[in-house]
Amino acid sequence: MNQFQTNRRRFLKCLGLSAVSAGVAAPAWGDLPPVTNPRATDGDERFEPKWEERLTITVGQKDADLVGRDDRVLQAAVDYVARLGGGTVQVLPGTYTLRNAVSLPSKIRLLGSGAESILTKIPSETADLAADSDWYDQEITLQNAKGFRVGDGIVLRAKNADNGSQTVIKRTLVARSGNRFKLNDGLRENLWLTGKPTCSSLFPLLTSEYTSDVLIENLTLDGNLANNENFNGNYGGCIFLQDCNRYTMRGVTTRNYNGDGISFQICHDVIVENCHSHDNADLGVHPGSGSQRPLIRNNKLERNNLGLFWCWGVKYGLAEGNVMDGNRSYGISIGHCDTDNVMRNNEIRNSGKIGILFRDDSRGLDFWANRNLVEGNKIYDSGGDDGVAIDITGKTTDARLVNNDIRETRKPMQRIGVRIGEEAGSVELLDNRIEGFASDVIDQRRST
Repeated sequence: MNQFQTNRRRFLKCLGLSAVSAGVAAPAWGDLPPVTNPRATDGDERFEPKWEERLTITVGQKDADLVGRDDRVLQAAVDYVARLGGGTVQVLPGTYTLRNAVSLPSKIRLLGSGAESILTKIPSETADLAADSDWYDQEITLQNAKGFRVGDGIVLRAKNADNGSQTVIKRTLVARSGNRFKLNDGLRENLWLTGKPTCSSLFPLLTSEYTSDVLIENLTLDGNLANNENFNGNYGGCIFLQDCNRYTMRGVTTRNYNGDGISFQICHDVIVENCHSHDNADLGVHPGSGSQRPLIRNNKLERNNLGLFWCWGVKYGLAEGNVMDGNRSYGISIGHCDTDNVMRNNEIRNSGKIGILFRDDSRGLDFWANRNLVEGNKIYDSGGDDGVAIDITGKTTDARLVNNDIRETRKPMQRIGVRIGEEAGSVELLDNRIEGFASDVIDQRRST
């Protein structure tokens, strides 16, 4: 070994990198002395004393710090608390009708009074655009502006003139001259009349982007489904989060949204606990693309189109102790690169098609939901006459089904307990109780 190699090895060892390259973890935070008596230190976001009192602002329709009944008073409250470093906004009993989403800043607690604190939204309006807007513009012109006001949250939708895909842009109307509106931000997409662009007063009730450390607790969110168009869950929902960390939703009801109840995209360490998401047009809870380590525990997900939808690349999550009843398509759906998740001790009842679906996605080399554990669940009465309790499709592999109670209490008909598709890889079936089906297990894999 020459002198250069010897010196390089010593250099890497000093950095702790030689241990990493050998498969041994480098020194972690746990090697530091414990922090036993923290002080408030400027810029230190990791440790802080447990203060006996923090700022609390009440919002109500009377006898409150801030009085009102719409999104403006709620937004003013959360912005005020955030400006002073965080605290609690307490939403007193009443119905608050929103014309725009309430955008949540970091380090706040939004606390309601349960069923008595209701956030809902106006009926949606839709108008065609009357003039072309280019990607660099910050304004639109509507054919009919009736029903739209300055301050409204909107979504602009059009067909992309280049590739035929759908363009979706969320904005706020901030100024007006007749049917001509200025937006809070530039378009950054073309809205040409050839793509039949529209403007709709659709928005989440609560939303945020690039924030962290927020608690939403004991609130009721009602999407006014009967009077609103559908809004895709990749952009909206009663609660919609994008690129956020460490959010907790506890004791929250999300209902009657023409879309998803709770949706979060590329959000990490999100907790949804003791919530009730019901009667939404699409998904009850939607841990969205790339979200890591979601914890979905002790919720009721009822009468949505689908109860729990693991989206793309959701990993290391836990769904435990949830009740998913009467969802029109699936109790749980898991698929594209959703790996290393655990679904344990849930009750999945009366699903319209399938209790748990492992989706097929053949567009890539390895896009399936691999290395997932399904353990200790009760899966009853799934689908119609040819319903399936657990359906494993595509090239899904390393699925473990352990100690589940899988039952059909109606007539057997053509119903199946567990169906394993012909291209599936390793599937472990261990100590499951399967009763009442025409076929307990159908394994379609070709013998090798």
